Amino acid sequence: MEHAPTINRYLLVDQFEGWNNAHGSGQAWAVKGWWGSDTHRLWLRAEGQRENSRSEGSIDLLYGQATGPWWEAVAGIRHEHGPQPRSRAAFGLQGLSPYRLETRLNALVGGTPRLALEAEVEYSLLLSNRLILQPSLHATALLRDDTVHGQGRGLASVEGGLRLRYEISRRFAPYLGVVHERQFGRSADLARDDGQAPQHTRWVAGLRFWF
Repeated sequence: MEHAPTINRYLLVDQFEGWNNAHGSGQAWAVKGWWGSDTHRLWLRAEGQRENSRSEGSIDLLYGQATGPWWEAVAGIRHEHGPQPRSRAAFGLQGLSPYRLETRLNALVGGTPRLALEAEVEYSLLLSNRLILQPSLHATALLRDDTVHGQGRGLASVEGGLRLRYEISRRFAPYLGVVHERQFGRSADLARDDGQAPQHTRWVAGLRFWF
C-alpha cells in the first residue's frame, strides 16, 4: 500500500476578474498557495487590482503552524506595492470556523500606522453539483490615521462580494458576481477630500482555477 507524500503543494487562483462600468474598467486578482505538510506550511498570498492605469496590491510570505484540526497560526511579512510601497510584519490565524466559514484574521505591525487589523470570511454554498454561490466579506481597521494611503482610524473599509461560479471541472470555473466597497469615518472623509466616492459597486466576470 502506498502512503501519501508528506510534502504537498497547492495553488489556487481564487479571483481573476475584470469589470467595465460607468466609472471605468479594471482588473483584480487573488491568489493563494502553500507548500509543506499537514502541520507545517509555507504560504504565499497575492492580492491586488488595477484600475485607470493604477495598480496596487500586496504579497504575503508566511510560515504556518497547525494549532488544531481546523486552524493554523501564521507569521511572516507582507509587501505592499503601488504608489506608496511598504513592507510590514504579518501575524494571523486562519481556518474553518463553525458553519464551515473560511476565516482569516490578520494583524499588520510596523510602518504608519503601527498596527492594522484585517478580517476576511468566505462561504461556499452548493446550489448543485457544479453551481456554487460564494459570498465573502473583508474588513480593515486601523488604530491611527494613515493619510498617505487614504485610510483613517477605526473601521476603515468593508468589501462585500457575491460570486456565482459554474465548475466545468473541479479545477476550472468561470463566474459572475457583484462587489460592493465602502469606506467609513475618517477613511470616507479622506476619500471625499481626494475627490473620490467613499462607496461604489461593480459587476465582475472572471475565472477561478487551481492546480
